[in-house]
Amino acid sequence: MKKRITAILITALLAASLTACNSGASSATAETTVARATNSPEADNTATAGTEFTERDLQQVADTTDAKTITLTDGKTETITAAGTYTVSGTAANAQIIVDAAKEDKVQLVLNGVNVTNSSTPVIYVKSADKTFVTTQKDTQNSLSVTGSFTSDGDTNTDAVIFSKDDLVLNGEGALSITSTENGIAGKDDVKITGGTLNIDSAADAIETNDEIAVADGTITINSQKDGLHAENSDDNTQGSIHISGGTFTINAASDAVQGTTTVVIDNGTLDLTGSEGIEATNVTINGGDITIAASDDGINATGKSSEKVCITINGGTIKITMGQGDTDGLDSNGDLYITGGTVDITGQSACDYDGTAQKTGGTLIVNGTETDTIPNQMMGGGMGGRGGMGGDPMQGGGMAPGGMAPGGF
Repeated sequence: MKKRITAILITALLAASLTACNSGASSATAETTVARATNSPEADNTATAGTEFTERDLQQVADTTDAKTITLTDGKTETITAAGTYTVSGTAANAQIIVDAAKEDKVQLVLNGVNVTNSSTPVIYVKSADKTFVTTQKDTQNSLSVTGSFTSDGDTNTDAVIFSKDDLVLNGEGALSITSTENGIAGKDDVKITGGTLNIDSAADAIETNDEIAVADGTITINSQKDGLHAENSDDNTQGSIHISGGTFTINAASDAVQGTTTVVIDNGTLDLTGSEGIEATNVTINGGDITIAASDDGINATGKSSEKVCITINGGTIKITMGQGDTDGLDSNGDLYITGGTVDITGQSACDYDGTAQKTGGTLIVNGTETDTIPNQMMGGGMGGRGGMGGDPMQGGGMAPGGMAPGGF
């Protein structure tokens, strides 16, 4: 773990010295910022991640010297109103931890063998704090579940097992399993994951946020009936980004495995993604990592959901995309498509579908087992949300695939 964190820091510090467009991160307060993870764009269309992780974000072992102890019991709510570290243990039903501290307070919850099943309320509910850390103790197994319909807190729809109105960080050296009848984890600001083992089984989004989901490390397994990672602010389409600079992901989603409103930037990590779409945002940039996608609609989709440039840019990494039958595209951009490095291996009827400019200036592109130096395009391009173009058999809505016409869809 320490070696991986060190590698992340070195990579981020080197990347921070490079010029990047569209950078918009704010500085962390009251904590030392040790890494500003920004990518090195090869083209003006490349999205830039402005995530900052603090030293405390990246520390996987909490200082429990002065920690207070909480033992959860059936039907009892524990309310935390002050900054500090709290060690939490116990097996209980309908128990809850509420964090209701001052806006400048940082609260750390160290889970040390916690097993809670609730019928209708979040197990952890952050009403107010500057930042809340949920840290799993080394070699512990922790389980949080909600089995019934969530109830609201006034006008707040508390619809996740861990629900936070402020910044949330998940880290540690133990394991946390979350089962939910709606969302697994929901944050109204940023949600960051820097370590630990996280397993989520959710009927709605596994992890959702209004602002940004940022992952530096960890082992994350998701089974979701909606999206795996979902970043969207319905009141502000300049928010809603996802940045992955490390970690190991296995995501099975009924809808999108990874969906951002503005940008999705992947710098590193191992991602095994299965869903209707693998990755979707207005602007998708891949700089590195080992990514495997199995999709029934689009593998990677750039569609206009914000003011960001509509574009897919691949600067590095190893990407293997396997598409289902029908109106499916490996890379589908409603704007531009750039490949400057890395290896992209696509198996499917339609490898690429773009409405703007496509350029391949480096890297390796393999389509159905054959390497090509040009980026093929499906006839008529794609529509909103990765919908395919017209052409071919009007009953099939065929599109231009590599080597000729193939069934596509309207």
